[in-house]
Amino acid sequence: MSARIETEAGPNPVRPLALLAGTDATRPLAWRRGVPVPAAVFAADVAQLAAALPSAAYVVNLCEDRYRFLVAFCAAAVAGQTNLLPPSRAPQAVADVLQAYPRSYVLSDAAVASTSARVFVMADPASTPATPMSRLPDIDANHVVAIGFTSGSTGAPKANPKTWGAVCASSAFNAALLCGAGAAHIVATVPPQHMYGLEMSVLLPLRSAASIHAGHPFFPADVAAALAAVPAPRLLVTTPFHLRALMQDGAALPTVAAIVSATAPLDVALARAAEERYRTDVVEVFGSTETCVIAHRRTAREDAWQLYDGVELHPQPDGTLVSAPYFAAPTLLQDVVELLPERRFLLRGRNSDLLEIAGKRASLGELTRRLLAIPGVEDGVVFQQEPDANGVARLAALAVAPGLRETDIASALRAAIDPVFLPRPLRLIAALPRNGAGKLPREDLLRALRDP
Repeated sequence: MSARIETEAGPNPVRPLALLAGTDATRPLAWRRGVPVPAAVFAADVAQLAAALPSAAYVVNLCEDRYRFLVAFCAAAVAGQTNLLPPSRAPQAVADVLQAYPRSYVLSDAAVASTSARVFVMADPASTPATPMSRLPDIDANHVVAIGFTSGSTGAPKANPKTWGAVCASSAFNAALLCGAGAAHIVATVPPQHMYGLEMSVLLPLRSAASIHAGHPFFPADVAAALAAVPAPRLLVTTPFHLRALMQDGAALPTVAAIVSATAPLDVALARAAEERYRTDVVEVFGSTETCVIAHRRTAREDAWQLYDGVELHPQPDGTLVSAPYFAAPTLLQDVVELLPERRFLLRGRNSDLLEIAGKRASLGELTRRLLAIPGVEDGVVFQQEPDANGVARLAALAVAPGLRETDIASALRAAIDPVFLPRPLRLIAALPRNGAGKLPREDLLRALRDP
């Protein structure tokens, strides 16, 4: 499923790159309320908004409608601004980003309560029709079009700037993997502010013949309806959490060409069951906010990951150093890998997830997988608490399991894992505090453990 791509920009690009690839002004770039939005109309919407934006260096893009987010993202780039993508829409997360970038304002498609920043509410493009135009200005490949922030699942969110040249180069690999030379119509359950959502539902339609559904479906019935609202071939961009919910619900989906998954490890059994039920390929992509997508695999059939061309992995004592021609500098990830021939590798866990207790070893990921394998457990996670007075970070677990007692789950875990790794405490809760991308910020887990 991989192809060799000539990257459009390396670490020192010397030419501007088109904001919208291709020359077909009539091709659908988005679907809103069942109606296609041609590329020429999108180009006009971007130009109109770019001319109306306030003067600033940074814009916190909070648009929820995916098409309006796309228009706002591109308008900011055309206006020479940088999109700030906070790790969540929580008021404190937004306030933290605004404080870190004083020359900024908030852009949204709905009213936002904020006393700490200017707020620009964009009109619905459908209510202000513009004259279609054939193309948009080129963007300097060195321009930082976005700053993404890590989710906070392993600590405080960190800023990661993305130049236009780098995201164009990365998007070329995603397009070759998922779209080939043809069109694909994307429904995504992840928000566009998350780097995975940005790559697959914002950048991909800009750099290929793909189009996007403007909604942000969450519940299984909404996902099925969104897929039915776009033509084939369809791509569902989702997470293991959302895919598990689809399978548990038994939702019937229209034909999908592929299901793409990321943000958390995808269980092999879940991937196989989804492929069988929906008669499609389930493609898992591997990456991070720091690197974007760098590898892929078909999880139902293979354990090893296939690297994108040009990406190199260098195992280190504290993780893995990743380099690529379009990176500004090599990036260190916490993931521990085993290199294989033909540019493939195996993931052996995250450095921060590895545990050693009483001379025995395990990983948080494997313990969580054991928890999720217990019949009746719908969702769950095993994690470490903050160190106590003796410097010991004890294990804890949260589970969603209607009909089960905490003692039932503890007994099942005791039969599946070494007793030294049994989480204490183990709490049953109504729902895990997942963010829009399905991730579990560490502070929210600790709060859920504390709160009655």
